[in-house]
Amino acid sequence: MPATVKQLGPADLQQFRDLQRVFAEAFEDPESYQDKPPSDAYVARWLGSDQRFSLVALLEGQVVGGLVGYVLEKFEQERSEIYIYDLAVDERVRRQGIATALIKDLQERARARGAWVIYVQADHGDDPAIRLYTGLGTREDVLHFDIPV
Repeated sequence: MPATVKQLGPADLQQFRDLQRVFAEAFEDPESYQDKPPSDAYVARWLGSDQRFSLVALLEGQVVGGLVGYVLEKFEQERSEIYIYDLAVDERVRRQGIATALIKDLQERARARGAWVIYVQADHGDDPAIRLYTGLGTREDVLHFDIPV
């Protein structure tokens, strides 16, 4: 049975929390995704913004994957880009097209809002992600820098 993709809204607090669990497990990073969860008010406000996407993949009503993206309005032209910040699928249901379904859904949403491009990063050594993204788009090798605040 294929997964159903849904964009979360302000009332979808439990599915947001379920997505955090999926990310914590997939990225092996419970500290970032579960140790200090945001308040319900913060989550509702975050999910209510039209500058963000929070998509979940559901199988039999359960969150088994998801994608978080940000809309970046550009300076040089009246256009926007979508940045996929997080994308993960529960290990038990990988290789079933769920990540691709999430990205395809985002492509439709991006097209509907007039976005110019969607982009995503993958870490060296994350071969499954690199294969997925290579099959969907054009690879660019860039450097990424974290600048402390």
